[in-house]
Amino acid sequence: MTTAKSPEFEDLLREAFAPVEPPGDLSQRLEATLVNLAELAHEELETWELSAMRDPRNWVRPAAAAAIGTTAGAALVILRVRTQAKRRSAQGRGIGGLAQRSMRSATAEARRLFDAGRKR
Repeated sequence: MTTAKSPEFEDLLREAFAPVEPPGDLSQRLEATLVNLAELAHEELETWELSAMRDPRNWVRPAAAAAIGTTAGAALVILRVRTQAKRRSAQGRGIGGLAQRSMRSATAEARRLFDAGRKR
């Protein structure tokens, strides 16, 4: 039975756990996907008929659409707030100011998404 030499093993581990930079357009692609999911869920809920509520077998699609739309909307708000927070962190003013600006930004972004959904 042969054993690996320690330096070689450490080199292999170092190489395996080397940080990998994500693609530059990952944020834009993720945002586009989340917007698309939220829009599809919104369309699904718009086409759903209230009269179908009587049969519980018909509840799956609207429940799934509501869950997907809510999750995609929340993830979109978080993504946009995080992007704005990165830009604002360079402004400084301490952690309290950053937290306050992030909360304002999250509220404004959630309102914008909610209003966009109502206008459809």
